[in-house]
Formats: sequence, structure tokens, C-alpha cells
Amino acid sequence: MADEDDYEGQDFNDEDDEDVDDEVDIIEDELNEEEKQEDGNELGGIRRGVRKVPDAERITSRFMTKYERARILGSRALQISKNAPLMVDPGEESDPYKLAEMELDKRKVPFIVRRYLPDGSYEDWKVSELLTD
Repeated sequence: MADEDDYEGQDFNDEDDEDVDDEVDIIEDELNEEEKQEDGNELGGIRRGVRKVPDAERITSRFMTKYERARILGSRALQISKNAPLMVDPGEESDPYKLAEMELDKRKVPFIVRRYLPDGSYEDWKVSELLTD
């Protein structure tokens, strides 16, 4: 067994965490400046054409795929299980997955589905806009 005296590692404190947060903000600001370039390059040309397609010009289907449905229900059920506020009246129901299904049936799930297109652009769809079975 190792004694406490054997440990020669660095002690961390909360002050170090504040410095990291500042660096992250700076990095995000630098990326935003690069995104504003006229040629559409991001990260020095690694990804080209990353842009949001305006809602009026979306080309993908209004139908929710089975994969999107599974991801939405699983994510929302996890949130509900961790005491997220419900968007519907639960009645006698207490199962998080059933509650997530109730919210989806009533189109009350507060999520946005992001669909990436082959050219690197993406479309955002509110779950309330998508049609289910």
C-alpha cells in the first residue's frame, strides 16, 4: 500500500479551473472570427462549407427517422429521470420513457434535430415540426 507521503503529484485547486474557462472562451471567439471569412473556411480549411441552411430552403424530409426518434426518446427519458421539468401532465405515469413518448406524441419535446448534408451544411428542425408515424 502506498503512504500519503509517497504521493508527489500536483495538487489541483479551483483557481486552475478558472484559467481553463478563460482559454476556452478565447478559442471560441477565434473560431467565430474564422467562420466569418468570405470563402467559408473553418479551422484553416479543414471543413469547408459549414453553414446553416435557412428554414425556407431546407431540402430534407419532414418525417422523423427511426434513428432520430430513438435518440430523442432516449435523451429525453434520461433528462426526465434526472428530474427535468415535464412538458405534459404525467397523470399516474412515472416511467421516464413513457413520459418521453407522451411528450413526443403531443409534440412538446424541447429538442432541435440537426441534419448534416453532404456538402457540409446543416439543417435544424424543431421536433414539433417533424412528422412521426
